[in-house]
Amino acid sequence: MIETLYESLEIENDARIVDAHYRITDYRLAEQSLLKLLKTENLDQKRLSLPDVSQALEQIEGAVETAIATAYQPSITGLVAPVDAAHRFLQRILYHINRLNFFWYRDLNEYENERSPYLQNLRDRIETPWQAWETQQFDQALMTQFQTSLAQMRTWSVDQVKQALQERADADLQPPLSPSKRYIREGMTKAGYRHLIAIASLDGLVESSRLCHILGGASNEIQATLIRVLLEEYGNGRLSRKHSTFYAQMMEELGLNSQPEAYFEIVPWEVLACINHNFLLTERKRHFLRYNGGFTYFEIYGPSIYQDYMMAAQRLGLSDTAMGYWELHIREDERHGQWMLHQVAFALADTYPNEAWELVWGYDQEKWLGDRAGTAVMRAVQAVEQCC
Repeated sequence: MIETLYESLEIENDARIVDAHYRITDYRLAEQSLLKLLKTENLDQKRLSLPDVSQALEQIEGAVETAIATAYQPSITGLVAPVDAAHRFLQRILYHINRLNFFWYRDLNEYENERSPYLQNLRDRIETPWQAWETQQFDQALMTQFQTSLAQMRTWSVDQVKQALQERADADLQPPLSPSKRYIREGMTKAGYRHLIAIASLDGLVESSRLCHILGGASNEIQATLIRVLLEEYGNGRLSRKHSTFYAQMMEELGLNSQPEAYFEIVPWEVLACINHNFLLTERKRHFLRYNGGFTYFEIYGPSIYQDYMMAAQRLGLSDTAMGYWELHIREDERHGQWMLHQVAFALADTYPNEAWELVWGYDQEKWLGDRAGTAVMRAVQAVEQCC
């Protein structure tokens, strides 16, 4: 079964070793304790009065403190497995808290503590050092690729921001055929393809849900465009046309479980980091420009990678129904990308000239995080292919 593949791999420093380290540390126990506490009635009151709850919270906080020191100060260990296991734990904890912002049509008791001050504090204590670390990593990459920095971006005029966005959009619309893209098109096996689809299902089955968080408020042309994008992603209110429905059909043809979060256990921390990063940007309106910059990249670049996936599906002999998700995305996201660039990003730059540079920050960081996640996914896919 795909859920247990990682445990059987024999590749040094791959997900098996990270998972083994994860299981023998306090991380797994701490995560399980958090999942139990999420359903505890009046958690914030009981954490001060019940010894068993207090003990569980101490276990969680101890693991979080260890993981933060390990993940964001890697020189302490210098070893891949402990650092990756720490990243995995922290991103899983953030995800468990962030997912409370979605309604899952499951047990209502899951939401007992959705507004818990303790949980919000725990999230902030992880997010603060994580985001500082991510910004530092990204700023170094920015200097390497574009010979600029976030500090220099701050000085850009609106025209410079628009030019930078246009140049990036032109390059990302039809990127060159990289070794990774060629592998997907020409070399990926069915086992690898199934594994990729299983990992991506964590996001694909609740697609665009985070976009809903930025739509409330004053009405204008920018908001109207974002709503138009959301409506198409949601099949204009028809479940049969919703993008996640096509994704579920693809999974079912591949013999995969199409229930949301069914493959959470195999999702690399780099993918979870992308999801948690987007939760942060959409839930804090101060990051509105950064999110829309990142969403512009996502919609512009999407069709090129979807072309790769569709070519792989065709080569593997999947049905038209199973490939419908990619075909729909290619057609609609080509349009969405131009809407986001011209009617959202450019319009926001004009509206917020002093903060317009944040659109480029969001665009470039979304790309950087996505590339990192893509590398992790391909590593997991190829490990599965070697195993099978």
